Amino acid sequence: MGSGRWSARDWATYSSRHIHSKTSTTGASGIYSSSHMVDELDPKKMKNGIRESRDSVDNPNSTPIIIGLDVTGSMDRVLDAMARTGLPTLATEIYNRKPVTDPHILMAGIGDAYFDDAPLQVTQFEADIRIAEQLTKIWLERGGGGNDFEGYALLWYFASRHTEIDSMEKRGKKGYLFTVGDERPTAKIPAEHIEKVFGYKPQTDFTSEDLLKEVSRKYEVFHLIVEEGSGFRYDGDEVLRQWRDLLGQRAIRLKDHTKMGEVIVSLLQVLGGEDKDKVARSWDGSTSLVVREAIKDVTPVGSGSSGLVTFD
Repeated sequence: MGSGRWSARDWATYSSRHIHSKTSTTGASGIYSSSHMVDELDPKKMKNGIRESRDSVDNPNSTPIIIGLDVTGSMDRVLDAMARTGLPTLATEIYNRKPVTDPHILMAGIGDAYFDDAPLQVTQFEADIRIAEQLTKIWLERGGGGNDFEGYALLWYFASRHTEIDSMEKRGKKGYLFTVGDERPTAKIPAEHIEKVFGYKPQTDFTSEDLLKEVSRKYEVFHLIVEEGSGFRYDGDEVLRQWRDLLGQRAIRLKDHTKMGEVIVSLLQVLGGEDKDKVARSWDGSTSLVVREAIKDVTPVGSGSSGLVTFD
Protein backbone atom coordinates (compact mmCIF):
# COMPACT_ATOMS: atom_id res chain seq x y z
CA MET A 1 0.00 0.00 0.00
CA GLY A 2 1.03 3.64 -0.20
CA SER A 3 0.01 5.20 -3.50
CA GLY A 4 -1.07 8.84 -3.85
CA ARG A 5 0.29 11.93 -2.08
CA TRP A 6 -0.89 14.00 0.87
CA SER A 7 -2.43 17.33 -0.14
CA ALA A 8 -3.69 20.32 1.83
CA ARG A 9 -6.81 20.42 -0.33
CA ASP A 10 -7.78 16.84 0.48
CA TRP A 11 -7.16 17.47 4.18
CA ALA A 12 -9.28 20.63 4.17
CA THR A 13 -12.20 18.78 2.60
CA TYR A 14 -11.95 15.76 4.89
CA SER A 15 -11.36 17.68 8.10
CA SER A 16 -14.21 20.13 7.52
CA ARG A 17 -16.65 17.24 7.22
CA HIS A 18 -15.33 14.75 9.73
CA ILE A 19 -13.08 16.50 12.26
CA HIS A 20 -13.48 20.25 12.65
CA SER A 21 -17.25 19.93 12.48
CA LYS A 22 -16.94 18.09 15.81
CA THR A 23 -16.64 20.47 18.74
CA SER A 24 -13.67 20.13 21.05
CA THR A 25 -16.06 19.69 23.98
CA THR A 26 -16.87 16.19 22.73
CA GLY A 27 -13.20 15.27 22.94
CA ALA A 28 -11.85 12.46 20.84
CA SER A 29 -15.21 10.67 21.00
CA GLY A 30 -16.64 12.97 18.38
CA ILE A 31 -13.90 12.10 15.90
CA TYR A 32 -13.13 8.43 16.50
CA SER A 33 -16.62 7.05 16.06
CA SER A 34 -16.03 3.28 16.12
CA SER A 35 -17.72 1.42 18.96
CA HIS A 36 -15.61 -1.71 18.46
CA MET A 37 -12.48 -2.77 16.59
CA VAL A 38 -13.29 -2.74 12.87
CA ASP A 39 -12.18 -5.72 10.81
CA GLU A 40 -9.81 -3.75 8.59
CA LEU A 41 -7.71 -2.73 11.61
CA ASP A 42 -7.70 -6.15 13.28
CA PRO A 43 -4.20 -7.75 13.11
CA LYS A 44 -5.80 -11.21 12.92
CA LYS A 45 -7.53 -10.21 9.68
CA MET A 46 -4.64 -8.63 7.77
CA LYS A 47 -4.32 -9.89 4.21
CA ASN A 48 -1.56 -12.52 4.25
CA GLY A 49 -0.85 -11.41 7.81
CA ILE A 50 1.23 -8.47 6.54
CA ARG A 51 1.12 -4.68 6.15
CA GLU A 52 3.21 -3.53 3.18
CA SER A 53 5.07 -0.33 2.38
CA ARG A 54 5.90 -0.65 -1.32
CA ASP A 55 7.45 1.74 -3.79
CA SER A 56 5.08 3.10 -6.43
CA VAL A 57 5.01 5.57 -9.30
CA ASP A 58 3.80 8.24 -6.84
CA ASN A 59 6.32 7.27 -4.16
CA PRO A 60 9.36 5.60 -5.76
CA ASN A 61 11.56 5.86 -2.63
CA SER A 62 9.09 5.04 0.11
CA THR A 63 9.89 5.61 3.78
CA PRO A 64 7.70 3.70 6.26
CA ILE A 65 6.72 5.57 9.42
CA ILE A 66 4.70 3.82 12.15
CA ILE A 67 3.03 5.87 14.89
CA GLY A 68 1.42 3.96 17.76
CA LEU A 69 -0.97 5.89 20.01
CA ASP A 70 -1.95 4.74 23.49
CA VAL A 71 -5.77 4.51 23.36
CA THR A 72 -6.34 3.76 27.04
CA GLY A 73 -8.34 6.03 29.29
CA SER A 74 -5.69 8.66 30.06
CA MET A 75 -4.92 9.59 26.45
CA ASP A 76 -8.15 11.22 25.24
CA ARG A 77 -6.65 14.69 24.78
CA VAL A 78 -3.67 13.30 22.88
CA LEU A 79 -5.87 11.41 20.45
CA ASP A 80 -8.09 14.44 19.89
CA ALA A 81 -5.03 16.59 19.17
CA MET A 82 -3.53 14.04 16.77
CA ALA A 83 -6.68 13.99 14.64
CA ARG A 84 -7.20 17.77 14.67
CA THR A 85 -3.66 19.13 14.30
CA GLY A 86 -0.98 16.49 14.85
CA LEU A 87 -1.54 14.45 11.70
CA PRO A 88 -1.87 17.36 9.25
CA THR A 89 1.19 19.02 10.77
CA LEU A 90 3.14 15.78 10.57
CA ALA A 91 2.21 15.03 6.95
CA THR A 92 2.49 18.60 5.68
CA GLU A 93 5.82 19.34 7.33
CA ILE A 94 7.37 16.06 6.19
CA TYR A 95 6.58 17.06 2.62
CA ASN A 96 7.73 20.66 3.17
CA ARG A 97 10.93 19.92 5.11
CA LYS A 98 11.78 16.64 3.37
CA PRO A 99 13.61 14.88 6.24
CA VAL A 100 12.73 11.59 4.50
CA THR A 101 11.58 10.63 1.03
CA ASP A 102 8.04 9.59 0.07
CA PRO A 103 6.54 8.99 3.53
CA HIS A 104 4.19 6.05 4.06
CA ILE A 105 2.40 6.44 7.41
CA LEU A 106 0.79 3.63 9.40
CA MET A 107 -1.20 4.54 12.51
CA ALA A 108 -1.80 2.11 15.38
CA GLY A 109 -3.95 2.07 18.49
CA ILE A 110 -2.29 0.47 21.52
CA GLY A 111 -4.15 -0.91 24.52
CA ASP A 112 -3.47 -3.45 27.26
CA ALA A 113 -3.50 -7.14 26.34
CA TYR A 114 -4.16 -8.13 29.95
CA PHE A 115 -7.50 -6.34 30.09
CA ASP A 116 -8.61 -4.94 26.70
CA ASP A 117 -10.58 -6.51 23.87
CA ALA A 118 -8.50 -4.69 21.24
CA PRO A 119 -4.90 -4.43 22.49
CA LEU A 120 -3.59 -3.51 19.04
CA GLN A 121 -5.22 -1.94 15.97
CA VAL A 122 -3.24 -1.19 12.81
CA THR A 123 -4.03 0.77 9.66
CA GLN A 124 -2.41 0.28 6.27
CA PHE A 125 0.69 2.18 5.21
CA GLU A 126 -0.77 5.15 3.35
CA ALA A 127 0.55 8.30 1.70
CA ASP A 128 -2.58 10.40 1.11
CA ILE A 129 -5.82 11.36 2.87
CA ARG A 130 -6.43 7.68 3.62
CA ILE A 131 -4.04 8.16 6.55
CA ALA A 132 -6.69 10.33 8.23
CA GLU A 133 -9.60 8.19 7.09
CA GLN A 134 -8.09 5.10 8.69
CA LEU A 135 -6.79 6.89 11.79
CA THR A 136 -10.30 7.93 12.77
CA LYS A 137 -11.56 4.35 12.46
CA ILE A 138 -9.47 3.34 15.48
CA TRP A 139 -11.65 2.31 18.41
CA LEU A 140 -10.92 4.23 21.58
CA GLU A 141 -11.53 1.39 23.98
CA ARG A 142 -10.28 3.50 26.91
CA GLY A 143 -9.33 0.41 28.84
CA GLY A 144 -6.04 -0.44 30.46
CA GLY A 145 -5.60 -1.66 33.98
CA GLY A 146 -3.68 -1.23 37.20
CA ASN A 147 -0.41 -2.73 35.98
CA ASP A 148 1.31 0.63 35.23
CA PHE A 149 2.21 -0.28 31.63
CA GLU A 150 0.53 -0.71 28.25
CA GLY A 151 1.13 -3.00 25.26
CA TYR A 152 3.69 -0.82 23.46
CA ALA A 153 5.87 -3.84 22.68
CA LEU A 154 3.00 -5.47 20.79
CA LEU A 155 3.63 -2.86 18.10
CA TRP A 156 7.31 -3.79 18.03
CA TYR A 157 6.34 -7.43 17.47
CA PHE A 158 3.93 -6.40 14.70
CA ALA A 159 6.47 -4.15 12.97
CA SER A 160 9.20 -6.76 13.10
CA ARG A 161 7.21 -9.80 11.99
CA HIS A 162 4.15 -8.47 10.18
CA THR A 163 5.42 -5.66 7.95
CA GLU A 164 7.30 -5.82 4.65
CA ILE A 165 9.01 -2.59 3.60
CA ASP A 166 10.77 -1.80 0.34
CA SER A 167 13.01 0.75 2.04
CA MET A 168 14.82 -2.09 3.80
CA GLU A 169 14.38 -4.85 1.22
CA LYS A 170 15.52 -2.73 -1.75
CA ARG A 171 17.74 -0.06 -0.21
CA GLY A 172 18.84 -1.35 3.19
CA LYS A 173 17.28 1.69 4.87
CA LYS A 174 15.34 1.35 8.11
CA GLY A 175 11.86 2.73 8.66
CA TYR A 176 10.80 4.73 11.72
CA LEU A 177 8.60 3.64 14.62
CA PHE A 178 7.22 5.96 17.30
CA THR A 179 5.06 4.91 20.22
CA VAL A 180 3.27 7.59 22.24
CA GLY A 181 1.99 7.18 25.80
CA ASP A 182 2.27 8.05 29.48
CA GLU A 183 2.87 4.65 31.09
CA ARG A 184 5.93 2.48 31.74
CA PRO A 185 7.31 0.14 29.05
CA THR A 186 5.65 -3.22 28.53
CA ALA A 187 7.05 -5.69 31.05
CA LYS A 188 6.90 -8.69 28.70
CA ILE A 189 4.67 -10.17 26.00
CA PRO A 190 3.38 -13.64 26.94
CA ALA A 191 2.70 -16.06 24.10
CA GLU A 192 -1.00 -15.94 25.05
CA HIS A 193 -1.08 -12.23 24.23
CA ILE A 194 0.37 -12.86 20.77
CA GLU A 195 -2.38 -15.42 20.23
CA LYS A 196 -5.03 -12.96 21.41
CA VAL A 197 -3.84 -10.24 19.04
CA PHE A 198 -2.58 -12.16 16.00
CA GLY A 199 -4.47 -15.43 16.14
CA TYR A 200 -1.55 -17.82 16.57
CA LYS A 201 0.49 -18.85 19.58
CA PRO A 202 4.30 -18.83 19.47
CA GLN A 203 6.28 -21.31 21.50
CA THR A 204 7.83 -18.74 23.83
CA ASP A 205 7.11 -15.53 25.69
CA PHE A 206 9.00 -12.36 24.72
CA THR A 207 10.79 -9.75 26.77
CA SER A 208 10.67 -6.12 25.71
CA GLU A 209 14.46 -6.18 25.33
CA ASP A 210 14.27 -9.12 22.91
CA LEU A 211 11.55 -7.51 20.81
CA LEU A 212 13.30 -4.15 20.76
CA LYS A 213 16.52 -5.72 19.51
CA GLU A 214 14.57 -7.58 16.84
CA VAL A 215 12.49 -4.65 15.57
CA SER A 216 15.51 -2.34 15.61
CA ARG A 217 17.03 -4.31 12.77
CA LYS A 218 14.22 -2.95 10.61
CA TYR A 219 13.11 0.34 12.24
CA GLU A 220 14.60 3.25 14.17
CA VAL A 221 12.55 3.04 17.39
CA PHE A 222 11.44 5.90 19.66
CA HIS A 223 8.94 6.44 22.44
CA LEU A 224 7.33 9.82 23.20
CA ILE A 225 6.55 10.10 26.91
CA VAL A 226 3.42 12.21 27.35
CA GLU A 227 4.09 14.21 30.49
CA GLU A 228 0.49 15.49 30.68
CA GLY A 229 -0.88 11.95 30.96
CA SER A 230 -2.04 10.62 34.31
CA GLY A 231 0.50 7.78 34.29
CA PHE A 232 3.39 10.22 34.08
CA ARG A 233 1.87 12.72 36.51
CA TYR A 234 1.49 9.93 39.08
CA ASP A 235 4.85 8.20 38.61
CA GLY A 236 6.89 10.27 36.19
CA ASP A 237 10.35 9.59 37.59
CA GLU A 238 9.89 5.84 37.32
CA VAL A 239 8.24 6.06 33.89
CA LEU A 240 11.18 8.08 32.59
CA ARG A 241 13.78 5.87 34.26
CA GLN A 242 12.40 2.67 32.80
CA TRP A 243 12.07 4.09 29.28
CA ARG A 244 15.57 5.55 29.44
CA ASP A 245 16.96 2.22 30.66
CA LEU A 246 15.34 0.56 27.64
CA LEU A 247 15.77 3.16 24.89
CA GLY A 248 18.39 5.58 26.14
CA GLN A 249 17.88 9.03 24.62
CA ARG A 250 15.32 7.64 22.22
CA ALA A 251 12.90 7.95 25.12
CA ILE A 252 11.62 11.44 24.30
CA ARG A 253 9.93 13.75 26.80
CA LEU A 254 6.83 15.33 25.24
CA LYS A 255 5.90 18.27 27.42
CA ASP A 256 2.98 19.46 25.25
CA HIS A 257 0.85 16.83 23.52
CA THR A 258 -0.36 19.36 20.93
CA LYS A 259 3.20 19.53 19.55
CA MET A 260 3.48 15.81 18.84
CA GLY A 261 3.59 16.25 15.05
CA GLU A 262 6.29 18.90 15.23
CA VAL A 263 8.42 16.78 17.57
CA ILE A 264 8.23 13.71 15.30
CA VAL A 265 9.15 15.74 12.22
CA SER A 266 12.04 17.33 14.13
CA LEU A 267 13.32 13.93 15.21
CA LEU A 268 13.33 12.82 11.58
CA GLN A 269 15.28 15.94 10.67
CA VAL A 270 17.90 15.34 13.37
CA LEU A 271 18.22 11.68 12.44
CA GLY A 272 18.87 12.86 8.90
CA GLY A 273 21.81 14.91 10.10
CA GLU A 274 20.33 18.40 10.50
CA ASP A 275 21.61 20.68 13.25
CA LYS A 276 19.50 20.45 16.42
CA ASP A 277 19.59 24.15 17.21
CA LYS A 278 18.63 25.06 13.68
CA VAL A 279 15.75 22.57 13.75
CA ALA A 280 14.45 23.94 17.07
CA ARG A 281 14.69 27.55 15.85
CA SER A 282 12.72 26.71 12.72
CA TRP A 283 9.53 26.47 14.81
CA ASP A 284 7.69 29.44 16.29
CA GLY A 285 7.31 30.44 19.94
CA SER A 286 6.43 27.76 22.45
CA THR A 287 6.73 25.04 19.81
CA SER A 288 10.42 25.79 19.52
CA LEU A 289 10.86 25.31 23.28
CA VAL A 290 9.01 21.97 23.30
CA VAL A 291 10.98 20.71 20.28
CA ARG A 292 14.31 21.85 21.74
CA GLU A 293 13.70 19.89 24.95
CA ALA A 294 12.57 16.81 23.04
CA ILE A 295 15.49 16.55 20.62
CA LYS A 296 18.34 17.91 22.75
CA ASP A 297 20.03 14.55 23.43
CA VAL A 298 19.28 12.77 20.14
CA THR A 299 22.15 12.16 17.74
CA PRO A 300 21.99 11.43 14.01
CA VAL A 301 22.00 7.78 12.99
CA GLY A 302 25.55 6.48 12.76
CA SER A 303 27.19 9.48 14.44
CA GLY A 304 27.84 7.95 17.86
CA SER A 305 25.59 7.18 20.78
CA SER A 306 25.97 9.93 23.41
CA GLY A 307 23.52 8.01 25.58
CA LEU A 308 21.56 6.76 22.58
CA VAL A 309 20.88 3.06 22.69
CA THR A 310 21.70 1.42 19.35
CA PHE A 311 21.10 -2.12 18.11
CA ASP A 312 22.85 -4.21 15.47
